[in-house]
Amino acid sequence: MPSLSFIQLNENWNADPNVPAVEVRAAGSLIQLCFRLALWGHPAREDEIGYLTFGGCQAWRLGATNDEGWFRGQCRYSRLAPKWGEFYELVGDDPLRDQVSSWRPAPMPETANRHFLFYLRDDTFECLARDWLFARGTPTTLIEDVMVTQD
Repeated sequence: MPSLSFIQLNENWNADPNVPAVEVRAAGSLIQLCFRLALWGHPAREDEIGYLTFGGCQAWRLGATNDEGWFRGQCRYSRLAPKWGEFYELVGDDPLRDQVSSWRPAPMPETANRHFLFYLRDDTFECLARDWLFARGTPTTLIEDVMVTQD
């Protein structure tokens, strides 16, 4: 396999490992992944929601591979990703990226050169986007409230 690196992006936050309550929102070229934050191991309030907002999106997918499938090698990146349950950017040549047909285009797709991957309890989220931002908030935070550029 060509050189592929996984850069872990979540520091001091993560999705609830038991009930992440995942929701995906889309508007224009923005995709937002909303999830309940983990309370232990990371500072979070019980009602806090994590928002990953991706700008300049080309496509996204929410796949069914869960932690059991990952440990059994059923995920494209099972033998490559450092560990389950983290948020990564994949950097380098990636011939596995397009081996799934479940990519969904953003409502107003843009050409994107970055690949993001988040392993959740019962799902795997992926997004092809230009940039990303993590924010914390209440369940009423809107997609427009949290988007800024992050490199």
